[in-house]
Amino acid sequence: MLSLPAGSVEFARRIFQAGVSQGGVSRRLRKANFAPASHTPMRVVIKVGTSLIAPGGHIDIQLLRGIVDQFDLSKNEYLIVTSGAIAAGMSGLGLQNRPSHASTSEASASHASPNDASPNDVPRMQACAAVGQSKLMHTYERLFFGKKVVAQLLLSSDDFTSPVRYRNLQNALAELLALGVVPIVNENDSVSVRELEGAFGDNDELSSLLATAVKADWLLLLTNVDGLLVPNGRKKPRLQRVVRKLTPAIEALCDGKSSLGRGGMISKLRAAKLASDGGVHVAIVNGRHPKAITAGIERKIGTYFPPKQRVPKGKSAVLGKL
Repeated sequence: MLSLPAGSVEFARRIFQAGVSQGGVSRRLRKANFAPASHTPMRVVIKVGTSLIAPGGHIDIQLLRGIVDQFDLSKNEYLIVTSGAIAAGMSGLGLQNRPSHASTSEASASHASPNDASPNDVPRMQACAAVGQSKLMHTYERLFFGKKVVAQLLLSSDDFTSPVRYRNLQNALAELLALGVVPIVNENDSVSVRELEGAFGDNDELSSLLATAVKADWLLLLTNVDGLLVPNGRKKPRLQRVVRKLTPAIEALCDGKSSLGRGGMISKLRAAKLASDGGVHVAIVNGRHPKAITAGIERKIGTYFPPKQRVPKGKSAVLGKL
């Protein structure tokens, strides 16, 4: 279960519905979203999970390059929510096993040597996150070199539960997008223990809150499976192409997490519901597909979650075709 502080999800929904823009959010954010379709770029949030970005604890730069090369940077606006800092930091520190959260007393005996790390060690997770985050940003800077400027934003759940911080976040993102910058967003694992304990479910919920905050057209949750797979008798599981309502029965079909991440399909389903409830088109897509971004938006692959709220007419050219 997600452990985002009580009221934060409802706050995000309330902010979206009420239009917190009247409280000081940049006009660029509002104007860009509701301009005529022929002049409006799509705003797309891409979430890349640990299982994709750092399999085995090493950043897969070739995979990331393939994903970035699919971006239509001359037309659309992109925000990337990236996992993998802890996994990347493990390789930099020579750790074989991923540390995990537990009480300080349980973690206190874990410092004999890097390779003897206890699996219950919050401070070591923080250290891995700090080391790995710099490796992640260096990778993204290389991938976007000569194309776009990138910016790092490390967020915590407090950025979505405090009205003042939420407005500040929206204003900062609006200005970055107006300047043509690609924001690279991650949870602030190095200092916020709450995030280490799974407040954002390997960034799945963070990506949905971010998509709602910037009024994105699309949220693509990239993972290492083709989407939501459901039982199909004695045959291999079939891909559920569309989910219009997340039910307890659908949630019961999901279990398991990746060895290096904190998410899983249930986390992605709940994130998809949160974003689609806020008017965002969402798809869970296999990030290893050579056209994961374009095919996901065209609904040719993955599992699609239609927005629950009516999208303003003319919001984007592609949305009008769905």
